[in-house]
Amino acid sequence: MGVLLACAVIYNFLPEEKLQRNDKIDKIIVVKSLRKMEVYSNGKLLKVYNIAVSRNSIGDKQFEGDEKTPEGIYFINDKNPNSGYHKNLGISYPDSTDIKEAGLLNKPAGGDIKIHGIRNYMGFIGKFHRLRDWTKGCIAVTDEEIDEIYEHTPIGTPIEIKP
Repeated sequence: MGVLLACAVIYNFLPEEKLQRNDKIDKIIVVKSLRKMEVYSNGKLLKVYNIAVSRNSIGDKQFEGDEKTPEGIYFINDKNPNSGYHKNLGISYPDSTDIKEAGLLNKPAGGDIKIHGIRNYMGFIGKFHRLRDWTKGCIAVTDEEIDEIYEHTPIGTPIEIKP
């Protein structure tokens, strides 16, 4: 039991490589099935983050309340330093196609899709949040990771979310 606990502590607190001070993220690619988020600058891969996505992660978001993470090409359209999930970056979902597709189902498309940290006052969970998908459509990273991504990502950055 002691060895297992020691391994868990090491996993959670082992430092990871940080972005360089002057790095500017100009493209984000999320691969939901791999639970990975890649960040790029000028075509160069800067870093890969392990993520959690929605509990109902298979398939594209179709309407508000389906708890799916959308798929497609969007943009970072907002930065919130006072989120209920540490900090967040807003994703421009829904676009006109998403609204039209949800309308065909007689449902609203929804919105409020973010890249965010862990729920406030729960940040101690750290990397363990990745053990299961838990969001309602968002992309989750640790609080330290969202701090880094937030600092290096300007509004307008494209994000592609793949299955």
